Amino acid sequence: MKILSGLGLGLFLAGFGLWLYTLTMNEFTLTSAILKQNLKPEHQSTLGTRLQPMLNKTYSNGWAFTYAFDNELNGLNSNYKAAQQWDKVIYDEYSFAITKAAAHGPLKDTPSKWFFLTFGLAILGALLYILPQLRLLPGIKNNHIFQQSSTASGALGWMVGTFLIGFYILLYYFPQYLVNWTLLVDPLSKALNGGEASRWFLYGFLYTICVTVMGIRMLIKYRHSRYQQVRTLSVMFFQTAVAFIIPEILVSLNKPYYDFKNIWPLDYDFFFDYNLNSLVQSGGLGIFMLVWGILLFLIGVPIMTYFFGKRWYCSWVCGCGGLAETLGDPYRQLSDKSLKSWKIERYIVHGVLVFAVLMTAMVLYTYFTGSSNVLFIDSYSVRSAYGFWIGGIFAGVVGTGFYPLMGNRVWCRFGCPLAAYLGLWQRKKSRFRITTNGGQCISCGNCSTYCEMGIDVRAYAQRGQDIVRSSCVGCGICSAVCPRGVLNLENASEGTRVMVAPEVMLGNDMKH
Repeated sequence: MKILSGLGLGLFLAGFGLWLYTLTMNEFTLTSAILKQNLKPEHQSTLGTRLQPMLNKTYSNGWAFTYAFDNELNGLNSNYKAAQQWDKVIYDEYSFAITKAAAHGPLKDTPSKWFFLTFGLAILGALLYILPQLRLLPGIKNNHIFQQSSTASGALGWMVGTFLIGFYILLYYFPQYLVNWTLLVDPLSKALNGGEASRWFLYGFLYTICVTVMGIRMLIKYRHSRYQQVRTLSVMFFQTAVAFIIPEILVSLNKPYYDFKNIWPLDYDFFFDYNLNSLVQSGGLGIFMLVWGILLFLIGVPIMTYFFGKRWYCSWVCGCGGLAETLGDPYRQLSDKSLKSWKIERYIVHGVLVFAVLMTAMVLYTYFTGSSNVLFIDSYSVRSAYGFWIGGIFAGVVGTGFYPLMGNRVWCRFGCPLAAYLGLWQRKKSRFRITTNGGQCISCGNCSTYCEMGIDVRAYAQRGQDIVRSSCVGCGICSAVCPRGVLNLENASEGTRVMVAPEVMLGNDMKH
């Protein structure tokens, strides 16, 4: 089995290395036909003229081509700004589309071949590395997680974190430098939606692959717990089918792109004018999507959270939670359990929720009145600020990039406005709790170590006190790693909660 694991690791590294190498492949040539096809008519004479020195010149890689194109575009805009010709400034994002159109070479000609050599080898290698774990006895093994460089914020952890941060920065703000990776998934994109892959299709594909492959790892690791098995299969299904495949099929049918499991305020642009107009103009299905989205957060969230706690979404449905539970599982022990961290968490996550609510109110005011100013504040500036700082930097760059540095639920814990909204219901009006039996606790600390939300579970267990926290996502890992069966996830009457435990709790003194 060691040979199989070694082979798997080798194949994964080979596929991953080739994937990185593909960024340097292809040649890029700009032609008049490409400009005519991708530039708006009003920009043909201005930007088109500016780009004349690049025409029919072949660049050895996409990075050089993109750098040259961006220099010309930024130079033209700088001239307009210097002359205060603000109406001529070009804000359209041309760089990605034109760079992709200018590509020619092996990735453009034989994408399926390189798809197999990169993603195929990496996926096969990861599975071969994971599957031998089936030989191990069921149950949790720490396996020196605090001594390994990859899982204890060591050099390998920092390398992985740096890669993830860099990827998200390029994806969100400089997608033109990732054109070659989108070429790899063009065949899959055409099969699902009939068009070429965008950066968001690439992201959705990578997201789904990570959840699926690492989900298989979860199924093996936690195979002693039926709850974890079902929960993992749930997040794999919702990410693959509901978040990735169905929205792409809707696009192929000329319907709005829609993720039926996404809920405002996590889906912060749900009430943006372009989305509302798209849904309203799409006929019956679009109206259904609009009503569905409104009913989810107005009625669905309170009812489902009352009966099942926030776990019904955060640990069973949500894509962010799905990625955190699968790809982020090796890093869950890195979450800060300190009181200071908890205080910071409360202020930030509820602050983001307030920000999201105020932004949405301003957006709706603009939509219905036509006025962009609300109390002398430009609503478009507010939504742009939210999208950049919260939707991009916090949710993407920090939320995922910091997995190997701060644990796997950084976004869910500190930034997600929907988690805050769900948490308010869970804390005040929910049947869900984690019950404890203090008399059986041996203070091993496994529960606190593995809690991804920074909760000191052991302190509750020692006191025989129910865990009723707005931050708890009900993942149940604390129960799965407990060697004594002290912790149990329950949905019962609110009145039976043990909020303050007696000074002395022995054996089965608690009533459940």
